Amino acid sequence: MIIANHIDKSFGTLKVLKDICFKAEEAEVVSIVGASGAGKSTLLQILGSLSRPDKGSVEIDGVDIFSLSERQMAEFRNKKIGFVFQAHHLLPEFTALENVMIPALIANYSRKTASDKAASLLKELGLGERLNHKPSELSGGEQQRVAIARALINNPTVLFADEPSGNLDSKTKGELHRLFFDLRDKFGLTIIIVTHDKDLAALSDRTLEMKDGEFCK
Repeated sequence: MIIANHIDKSFGTLKVLKDICFKAEEAEVVSIVGASGAGKSTLLQILGSLSRPDKGSVEIDGVDIFSLSERQMAEFRNKKIGFVFQAHHLLPEFTALENVMIPALIANYSRKTASDKAASLLKELGLGERLNHKPSELSGGEQQRVAIARALINNPTVLFADEPSGNLDSKTKGELHRLFFDLRDKFGLTIIIVTHDKDLAALSDRTLEMKDGEFCK
């Protein structure tokens, strides 16, 4: 599902990624761990097409993403990739339902289709009673579930998560961690998770450790 070959990335004179090669299979959950500054989030952003490497290539579902134009890449990202971050990035003026609808509207779904699909996802994630609540009226765990529903609404093949449970208490963390594996089993998602959480990493199909811009041998 994902093939990255010989990825290099520098910021000024600092080389953050050094000849990284990476593969993930369909419906595989891979955790990437390591100390702060190891290059984990930079790699995740490149794999997810949010940042370009200085050198190397990334294929997702057979598509060489960095050979696409900016418009084609934006369309591919909208339809094929979901993102979940530590900060949920929900728009405060919109309800949970409206936040989840946004990527579907960008993908030119009708408002009714987007609304119906968003409502179905939120109900599936246990938020059926929270559709019309704004982010400020939701707990941290509920906000993160809204963010996950938003990431899933266009039926992506790949989900990238960057410290998804970093701001949550231990009970809510556990629920969120189980949710990722339920989503993998239900939707066949390939999920790549950057995390410092040893419990989450231990649940994954595979864990890779990064140090100084490289995978540890």
